[in-house]
Amino acid sequence: MPMEDAMDKFDDMASVSEFDPIQGSIPATKVEITVSCRNLLDKDTFSKSDPLCVLYVQGIETIQWREFGRTEVIDNSLNPDFVRKFILDYFFEERQNLRFDLYDVDSKSPDLSKHDFLGQMFCTLGEIVGSSGSRLEKPLTGIPGKKCGAIILSAEELGNCRDVATMQFCANKLDKKDFFGKSDPFMVFYRSNEDGTFTICHKTEVVKNTLNPVWLQFCIPVRALCNGDYDRTIKVEVYDWDRDGSHDFIGEFTTSYRELARGQSQFNVYEAATPMGLFKSKTGSLNHFKVINPKKKIKKKKYVNSGTVTLLSFTVESEHTFLDYIKGGTQINFTVAIDFTASNGNPSQSTSLHYMNPYQMNAYAMALKAVGEIIQDYDSDKMFPALGFGAKLPPDGRVSHEFALNGNPDNPYCNGIEGILEAYHRSLKTVQLYGPTNFAPVINHVARYATAVQDGSQYFVLLIITDGVISDMAQTKEAIVNAAKLPMSIIIVGVGQAEFDAMVELDGDDIRISSRGKLAERDIVQFVPFRDYIDRTGNHVLSMARLAKDVLAEIPDQFISYMKTRSIKPNPAPPPYTPTGLGVHTQI
Repeated sequence: MPMEDAMDKFDDMASVSEFDPIQGSIPATKVEITVSCRNLLDKDTFSKSDPLCVLYVQGIETIQWREFGRTEVIDNSLNPDFVRKFILDYFFEERQNLRFDLYDVDSKSPDLSKHDFLGQMFCTLGEIVGSSGSRLEKPLTGIPGKKCGAIILSAEELGNCRDVATMQFCANKLDKKDFFGKSDPFMVFYRSNEDGTFTICHKTEVVKNTLNPVWLQFCIPVRALCNGDYDRTIKVEVYDWDRDGSHDFIGEFTTSYRELARGQSQFNVYEAATPMGLFKSKTGSLNHFKVINPKKKIKKKKYVNSGTVTLLSFTVESEHTFLDYIKGGTQINFTVAIDFTASNGNPSQSTSLHYMNPYQMNAYAMALKAVGEIIQDYDSDKMFPALGFGAKLPPDGRVSHEFALNGNPDNPYCNGIEGILEAYHRSLKTVQLYGPTNFAPVINHVARYATAVQDGSQYFVLLIITDGVISDMAQTKEAIVNAAKLPMSIIIVGVGQAEFDAMVELDGDDIRISSRGKLAERDIVQFVPFRDYIDRTGNHVLSMARLAKDVLAEIPDQFISYMKTRSIKPNPAPPPYTPTGLGVHTQI
């Protein structure tokens, strides 16, 4: 990576220790899908069908179906258990639509139109992994008037995706870069790509005023470090931090995951001076890396190195993942809270954010549908509480910031996302938009339920959709700080053109939210303005997909952080499905 490009990444080195190595499009994990079918149609006259399964995935950008892969053909079987698997990247924050088409293969032609169609099934990847034991059985359809049998899909997370490496480094006799003091060193880790480029995957913190730094221990997923390729080159660059961002390059070295892991088996005693005294660690020659500055090496004949870096410790553990808990039976409980304050405008007028256009959904409905359709796959009964706030309710006109959209305070549950949308539409006809914009009541409403179930069997996600400036900021902060101790996450979607500065503060990505001097235990709030996701071409499906991806991206990490801080382990998953009906396998 050119030096200029590398420096562009370090605009704010004061926060280097907060670098998230799993940013961008790295999937939460990889999932292996196994396909079986039962009671398929028999299309052959003198024998049974020879089935093949084709998987299609739907693109977020184009909404078009594209073929992902095919199983092998199993000869002469109406109850096939396919051996060939489908391995998919799993993104919690995306609705990953899948289509499975079954064919009876009549020739060796790869053209599917040459073969008999046996039926198809649509589902989402979340629906499969969210099913009990990550096993989903659904009927095949697509041939009018015919029962096409059933398809059985089993999901298994690939084991090599859950390894997390924990390591610690120190350095000795680094080059002095500061005129009036010693260097302020930090390290940057990159993994190599197939095209010869490098992708940043970790930064250490800055250790001030020393040529012999001892950096803090850090953890990094193995997939982020080397994507499971233990021999992939890992490049490490060492810099002297400067406040203006023009960090001085000290030198670099290369290694690999395999070399780092193997180094711990070579023993010597290494001593490094630290502010706390002498730091001793058992390390060896494989743990010792020369820091080389290529330019200095060319210019100076007697150049040896610009210091050395030593690996003090290296361990690898297989951590429990989001899917471990889902497979073990943890339910995701989804609650929606909708803003009914007067600032939204009169719902009967087209300028209102609540206007019910007969030809397209308003922003409230789009945000609800985008997020809800993904979350619902992880809730077995599909019954969701739906609340409103900021309205005057009939018959007495009292103002409420915590009312049931279906009009039943004793049972605010709606049947599926469509049920919530129906209740929302009915409420617009019966309540009077008023104010102010208070969040604390609905947050505390969900927190009461979360307080009662802290054993890891349930996790609560609250979606707040709002248009305005928050009125009860102090109470909301206190509610969030209290909720951060519970199995709960909060998503806030801002609709309309209002300023949402307060929402950004609640998000807590840059500065952890606090109340009365007490910091939130975890970051549990994610805020996005809906206007940032409106597609210029008018493609609302694309807008909703982008919105869901961003607002749900943090949920698995927030979920895991709660489970880890409470030392809650997932329940064992039900025994895997045992296939029967194996037949002769051919390829197509």
